[in-house]
Amino acid sequence: MILLVGEQIASADEVLEHVNLSDEDINKKYRDGEIRIVTEQARYPLNTISSMVHSKEYKLNPEYQRRHRWDNEKRSKLIESLIMNVPLPPIFLYEFEYSNYEVMDGLQRLTAIASFYDDEFALEGLTKWPELNGKKYSKLPKLVQQGVDRRYISSIILLHETAKSKEEAEILKQMVFDRINSGGEKLTPQEKRNANFDGRLNRLCIKLSSNEYLCDMWDIPQSSDGFDTVHSERAGNKLFKTMADVELVLRFFAYRQRKAIQKGSLESYLDLYLEKGNYFPDTVLSGLEVLFTDTIKLAHEILGESAFYLYRQRKTGWGWYERPTTAVYDPLMMSLSNHLSNSFELINRKEEIRTELIDFYKQHYDKFEGRNTNPTALEERDTRFNEFFDRFI
Repeated sequence: MILLVGEQIASADEVLEHVNLSDEDINKKYRDGEIRIVTEQARYPLNTISSMVHSKEYKLNPEYQRRHRWDNEKRSKLIESLIMNVPLPPIFLYEFEYSNYEVMDGLQRLTAIASFYDDEFALEGLTKWPELNGKKYSKLPKLVQQGVDRRYISSIILLHETAKSKEEAEILKQMVFDRINSGGEKLTPQEKRNANFDGRLNRLCIKLSSNEYLCDMWDIPQSSDGFDTVHSERAGNKLFKTMADVELVLRFFAYRQRKAIQKGSLESYLDLYLEKGNYFPDTVLSGLEVLFTDTIKLAHEILGESAFYLYRQRKTGWGWYERPTTAVYDPLMMSLSNHLSNSFELINRKEEIRTELIDFYKQHYDKFEGRNTNPTALEERDTRFNEFFDRFI
């Protein structure tokens, strides 16, 4: 595998060791404020939330919001709670620059309140105040409207002086984000990455996750109008909703340096790659985009929508596993990226390739079955696919 100039990233040694310190040293560490979050609290009247959400001083995560937007009934339940003065948990903000904030937790609550004040939806599904169903904010009875306007939402702000450097800020932000999201609905690893490492490579992965060939081969509905509304088929797709489609693109890029830098779990490796990859130069990012686009297109042209299916053995006999799997996706994409210069020959012999692929899986099935992801097994898959495609050149 030949990497692009500037693509190679250094490994990070993240081994936690037991450190012996005296009580005096520990007290000094605490006095010096090491690994201590500096916070302040604030309260925001609900009728100011819309201007906050639309302000340039507050940074939202539009991709996360686009994929996880609450439906009207859930937003309505929040408004009903506010009408009844039910206490809400605080939102968490991170001051990435002085007086400029990033929403770490509470994005759904903020955007739901802002949308209500902007008259973007009518209340529905209310059980304690059913007489308000069908009403937008502007149509609420005056006293109820004034009552809502008196409510506040509290916040905890991680101040800018919490971190002494940009690198330390990223580490602390990730730590806090992971801990405040440890309860409730569990986030997927890619959802965490999207929040913790939102940079240029992350946005490239999001862009490429809409690739028509990727969507076709992973059975992800494509947006017909360029928007993914909350009730659309695409928004309801599990891979799209959990950002697994974005992770597929990231896996392709990261797999290229797997043998050199992977340590520990796949999750921590992808974290590391994305964190470092966000600082790739423009030439590397544009080169990676072309590489992915050409490779996924070649896979589709040779093997069609079932390119990443595994031919597997069961008690009833051999047959195709009728959904894609990463056990095939990772090494197949890697091998095809190595054979892009031979695309013409491979496409011309695609019928032979499709036929002989059955015997290929039968012969090497032990390399692909189960969840064996140790380095030796992964290298075996790479080698076998490279040898397979070499036969048709």
